[in-house]
Amino acid sequence: MTQNSKVAVVTGGAQGIGKAIVKAFLEKGWATVVADSDREAGEETSRELASLGTVVFIETDVSMEEQVEHLFQQTMRHFGRIDALINNAGISHNKALEYLTLEEWNRVLGVNLTGTFLCAKHASPHLKNTGGSIINIASTRAFMSEACTEAYSASKGGVVALSHALAVSLGPGIRVNCISPGWIETGPWKKKSRRTTAVLSEEDHLQHPAGRVGVPEDISSLVLYLVACEASFLTGSNIIADGGMTRKMIYS
Repeated sequence: MTQNSKVAVVTGGAQGIGKAIVKAFLEKGWATVVADSDREAGEETSRELASLGTVVFIETDVSMEEQVEHLFQQTMRHFGRIDALINNAGISHNKALEYLTLEEWNRVLGVNLTGTFLCAKHASPHLKNTGGSIINIASTRAFMSEACTEAYSASKGGVVALSHALAVSLGPGIRVNCISPGWIETGPWKKKSRRTTAVLSEEDHLQHPAGRVGVPEDISSLVLYLVACEASFLTGSNIIADGGMTRKMIYS
């Protein structure tokens, strides 16, 4: 890490979209913190990407405030600054409503929504010092649903609303934006013990006006744009990155 390197913290950064975001920041010369509750995945990712730049793994359950505090204390100890927070950590418990327990509901909201709040709360004093940026990763499930996704959809709808509230509260010193991905194939970006090769049909791709299912790089490139000075007039925005799928009318 050079003296002038910027620093990004990526929650849920060990796998999937988060891992692609970490890789993109490293390739741009940013030092990057991988915050994840999966130690196996976090250590594996930090080893895999170490050749690209300075990457540090800090085991973190973002639903626990003391662990979030520790995350940012350790980040400041390592680097002395924070320029971007990417709130990407997310889980789901998709099951029929009558079988969804309160504990499962609270766990999904705790990680996906409360975790976003807690990380923004504890990162914001440091981001003010650098004129930094927060990017929250929501989902098109905030706007459309399949059956049995109540907890996940509710949590992501909350992330969208929280994002514009934070933008108003933290501006103009900190910009806050949100990305709502659609169908992103993350199998190749999982830890080795869970890595899969996508088997996608022509029909899967053609459900999207863009002509294909999304890949994690579609989101990571958007994150890099949103934290850049070229996006300085964007705050409080939610960008739907779904290949046009939510705009396509479907008739049986």
